[in-house]
Amino acid sequence: MIRLATAASLAAAMLATPVVAADTKEQSCEYQAQVVKAVQQARLDRVKERDVAKSIAATEPTWPDNYNAAIPLIAPWVYEQKMSTVRKEDLGAAWLELCLKQ
Repeated sequence: MIRLATAASLAAAMLATPVVAADTKEQSCEYQAQVVKAVQQARLDRVKERDVAKSIAATEPTWPDNYNAAIPLIAPWVYEQKMSTVRKEDLGAAWLELCLKQ
């Protein structure tokens, strides 16, 4: 099971991070969920946690650059999940749901 309390507190912290003024809450949450999915994919690809930001940057993500600052905040949460959870659960969808509820 995903540690939802941890995710909720991270989502709250992310919402407090300055974003582009034109971003709506929904758009911001969507970008955050994309970052979570990218970190999850990096974990599935066996990228070491310390190399996640560099690995994701190499994929040329489509979210605004300021969301890259979230990678070091999100990576520990994803990497502390059991690998079975990372394989089976959509962490991005869980993040999006929690973010929208904030």
